[in-house]
Amino acid sequence: MPKMKTHRASAKRFKKTANGGLKSASAYTSHRFHGKTKKQRRQLRGTRMMDSTTVKTYAKLLSQI
Repeated sequence: MPKMKTHRASAKRFKKTANGGLKSASAYTSHRFHGKTKKQRRQLRGTRMMDSTTVKTYAKLLSQI
């Protein structure tokens, strides 16, 4: 049986945490900031923890990390 390969696109976008969660950058941060409030723009900075319902799916893609 061949080795499982890491999904490289996912590996570049998501990082595993020590407790097995996944963190990623926020969505909606590339353009059209004039339609967002100052509070929205401030809270979109940095990284977010991925929702628990999708962690299992993405963890499979990153199983080799």
